[in-house]
Amino acid sequence: MKRLIFLFLIFLLLIPCFGQAQNKREFRGAWIQCVNGQFQGLGSQRIKQMLTSQLNELQRDGVNAIIFQVRAECDALYASPYEPWSRFLTGQQGLAPQPFWDPLEWMVKECHKRGMELHAWINPFRAKTKSTSTLASNHIAILHPERVFSYDGQFILNPGQAVNREFICRIATDIVKRYDIDGFHIDDYFYPYPVAGSMIPDDKEYAESRNGINNRDDWRRYNVNLFIKQLSDSIHSVKPWVKFGVSPFGIYRNKANAPLIGSETRGLQNYDDLYADVLLWVNNGWVDYSVPQLYWQIGHPTADYATLIRWWNRHASHRPLYIGESVERSVSTPDLTDPQKNQQTAKFELHKQMQNVKGTVLWYAKAVTDNMGNYGTMLREHYWRNPALQPQMTFIDDKAPKKPKKVKPVWTSDGYILFWKAPKAKKWYDVVTKYVIYRFKKDEKIDIENPNCIVTITDNTFYKLPYDKGMEKYVYVVTSLDRMSNESKGVKKKIKL
Repeated sequence: MKRLIFLFLIFLLLIPCFGQAQNKREFRGAWIQCVNGQFQGLGSQRIKQMLTSQLNELQRDGVNAIIFQVRAECDALYASPYEPWSRFLTGQQGLAPQPFWDPLEWMVKECHKRGMELHAWINPFRAKTKSTSTLASNHIAILHPERVFSYDGQFILNPGQAVNREFICRIATDIVKRYDIDGFHIDDYFYPYPVAGSMIPDDKEYAESRNGINNRDDWRRYNVNLFIKQLSDSIHSVKPWVKFGVSPFGIYRNKANAPLIGSETRGLQNYDDLYADVLLWVNNGWVDYSVPQLYWQIGHPTADYATLIRWWNRHASHRPLYIGESVERSVSTPDLTDPQKNQQTAKFELHKQMQNVKGTVLWYAKAVTDNMGNYGTMLREHYWRNPALQPQMTFIDDKAPKKPKKVKPVWTSDGYILFWKAPKAKKWYDVVTKYVIYRFKKDEKIDIENPNCIVTITDNTFYKLPYDKGMEKYVYVVTSLDRMSNESKGVKKKIKL
C-alpha cells in the first residue's frame, strides 16, 4: 500500500500545474439585484461597503462577471436623464442618493479592477412592481399613463406600442454610450406572467397595429421579436463589443403543446405564456448569449433540472449558453443518490456533460457571499479554484490582439514587480483590456492552454511576484486579452523566486 501511495505522489508531481481539471474559458456570473431591498435604508457609504464586501468574496469564489440590476421599474440606479432614481436605492423614487454617487459607474470601476466583467441589467417592460405605492412626477406612468397597463398590481409598458419599444432602446443606448459596460442584460419580463382570470388589456393596440396577423398570441410574439431585434441593433450600433444577453424563464415549451420541440415538462412556457420566442432570437443571432433560469431541482416533478439542461444544450447552441442556477434551491435539496449531500455537485457534473453549456450565472450573489450551504466554499476550493477567461464570441470579433510589450521584473520599494506595457491599438477590436499571468516551474512544459497554470487575470500592467529567497526558478508568461477575450501570444520571462 505504501508503495502505491508513493507512486501516486510521484505521478502527481509529473503533472504540470497539477489540479482539478477545469475549463480555461467559462462564464462565471452572479446576479446582484436591487428589488430584494438589500440597499434600502443604508445610505451611500454603507451600500458601497456592502458591495465591496460582496465583490471581494465573489472574486475569491472565482466569479468573473457581475450582472447588476440598474433598472427595476422604469427607474434608475444610475444618473439617468430619462427616468427617476430608484426607490430600491434611496427609499423614495426620484430621490437622488446622498451623498451623491452613481452606482453603475462605481460598479464598472470596481468590477474591472478585479478582472470581472460588468453587465448592466434592466427589466425592460415592467413599470411598477407590486410593492411600489408612489411614483415620481417624471415616471413614465405619470407622464404617459396611456402607454402602460395595470396587471396584477403591476404597471407594464405595453409591448404593442412601438413608442414603448423605442423608449426602452433609447434607455439602453444611453447606458451603453455613457458607461464602460461589458454587457447589456435583460431578464424574463416581457408580457406579464399570467394570472388566472386576468386579461391583458391590449384590444386597442391589436385592432390598430396587427400588421396582418390574425392570431393575437402570434401578434404579441411579433411585438417582442421586434423589440429584441431593435434592442440588439441599438446596443451594437453604439458599441459592437457590448454583449447583449437575455435570461429567459427556464421552459421554452412543453411537449404537450409542441410535440416536436417541447421538453418533458409541465410548467409555464416562454413561447405560449410570456410570448417570448427565445429560440428564434438565439438562432437569428439577435442575442449574444442566453441564460435560461433553471432554478428547479434535479427530480422536480414538473420541471426536472436534468431534463431542462439537456434540452437547452440541444436546442440553444447557436449562441453561447450559460445556465442560471438557484443557489438556495441547490443547497436546500438533497442529492438523489446521497441524501447527506445537497445537489450542487450533481448539477456541476451535469454541466460538464453538456457540450454547449459555456458557463453559469448564480441567483443570487448574496446567497453565495453568505456561503449558503457551503456553496461559496465549494466554488473557491473546487469548481472555480483557478481564474477563467470569458468564452469567445467569434461572431463579433475573432482576431487576437498584440502581445504585451517590454515585460520585465523590477525591484521596487514595494517588492519584486513584473511590469509590462500595453500594445498599441488602432481599432476597438485591437484594444487590450486585461492580461493573463501564467506561471510554470523550471522543467514544466509551457502550455498556456492549461487553466491550472493561470495565476491571475488583471487589468493592471504589473504583477507583484511572490519572492522568497530567490532559490526557485520559474517561467512567467503574460498574454493580452481584448474586449472579446481573444488572447494574444505569450511573452515569457524567466524569474528566480
